[in-house]
Amino acid sequence: MNDFWFSIFLVIIGIIAGIAAILIINFIRGLNANKKADNIVDRARKEAEKIKRDSLLEAKEETYKLKLEAEKEIKEKKNEIREIEERLLQREQNIDRRDQTLQNRENLLGEKENNLIERQRKLEEEYSQLETKKKEQLELLEKISKLSREEARQMIMKRVEEDTAKEIAAYVKEKEIQAQFEIDRKAKNMLITCMQKYAADVASEQTVTVVSLPNDDMKGRIIGREGRNIRTIEAITGVDLIIDDTPEAVVLSSFDPLRREIARQTLESLIKDGRIHPARIEEIYDKTCKEIKVKIREYGEEALFELGITKMEPELVELLGKLHYRTSYGQNALQHSREVAQLAGILAGEIGENVALAKRAGLLHDVGKTVDHELEGSHVQIGINLAKKYREDNVVINAISSHHGDEPATSVIAELIAIADALSASRPGARSDSLENYIKRLEQLENIANDIEGVDKTFAMQAGRELRVIVKPEKIDDLASYKVARDIKERIENELQYPGTIKITVIRETRAQEEAK
Repeated sequence: MNDFWFSIFLVIIGIIAGIAAILIINFIRGLNANKKADNIVDRARKEAEKIKRDSLLEAKEETYKLKLEAEKEIKEKKNEIREIEERLLQREQNIDRRDQTLQNRENLLGEKENNLIERQRKLEEEYSQLETKKKEQLELLEKISKLSREEARQMIMKRVEEDTAKEIAAYVKEKEIQAQFEIDRKAKNMLITCMQKYAADVASEQTVTVVSLPNDDMKGRIIGREGRNIRTIEAITGVDLIIDDTPEAVVLSSFDPLRREIARQTLESLIKDGRIHPARIEEIYDKTCKEIKVKIREYGEEALFELGITKMEPELVELLGKLHYRTSYGQNALQHSREVAQLAGILAGEIGENVALAKRAGLLHDVGKTVDHELEGSHVQIGINLAKKYREDNVVINAISSHHGDEPATSVIAELIAIADALSASRPGARSDSLENYIKRLEQLENIANDIEGVDKTFAMQAGRELRVIVKPEKIDDLASYKVARDIKERIENELQYPGTIKITVIRETRAQEEAK
């Protein structure tokens, strides 16, 4: 029992000793940690003081550098200010010298002005004295000659006019011959060059209005039962069919060439197909319209490709293609427009103008003819509206408006279009004309010349392109014959409308005859 309690006591003593040992060890460790912490704090304090000393040194060095830079900059600014002050002072001195110079000039001008005023006063006095003496001399002359001043003036002017009339006529004749020779030479060379570069077929295209039939029995099939086929064709095409006694032929009549062409192709397709009834007629007509529309587009694109023109609105290209089915005095309108474009482009190249723009204006100058039968107004005004609608160049618009002289041309290209238009229309075989109009034009030419005083006989030659005038030699002398030619030229230009040019030749012949008996 005692051993048990003694063991317990030893255990308790061991526990107490262990606890005491642990406490002592922890206390010793705490002392070591405090000592280390103090050491760390001391080292940190020393490093902080060192960093502080280094920062102060760096700040002092930076401050010293900034101070040096500031002093340097201040010195430079002072030098600049000193230079500016010196320049201002120099400028002020220059201004003072200029002021002095201007003052001297002003004084000199004042003196000159005073001198001029004095001289003007003296001249006015002398002029007044001269006028008085002149008046006295004139009165004395009128008294001596017994003629008034106006009568003497008229007498002198009449004599001068008589003396100088022949000299003036001779001078005018000489200058006209020189100018005409030079103008004709240059113009002929330029036009011949252009026409040589562009030589088109001179045969005019004829519109086909007669459809050939394989036999006369086909006429009855075209007419149909109770005329239903022919009524259907006329209704949908807008073209009149004339079926008469002409063997194996049907005549198409319409003022619209495009409708006439559609009707012709529709009728030919029906004849080839052999089935002619209202439903088939409408079917063939619709098919033909689509084919014609494609052809119209191809005609327009072909013209653009031939001329090298790009970037044109599709609607405008289609309108150009429709010109293929329009004619003017027998001349195909599209071919005419292409000729004008080619000639205008060549002329523009000869004188250094824009060739592409000239070709474009030439091709579009008659575009209004495609719809002039559908819209009100002339083809010129319609063409202007179309060109504005599709945003064409102002030069093109002016060329359209001025190619017939309706408006003045504002560019060289517009003048070239008018020239090319006249060339294309007036070349031999380009356009057909009726016999009645031809004879009427010749009579008008001869009547204009016959109305001139002193003209004996007049002959219109070469289809009205040359006018030969024979004058009476006892009334018209050699110099006056040039005046007669000029008067006839002016009257023809003012009173007649004609393509191309008309050559006027005045002939004066004196014959001396005697009869020996």
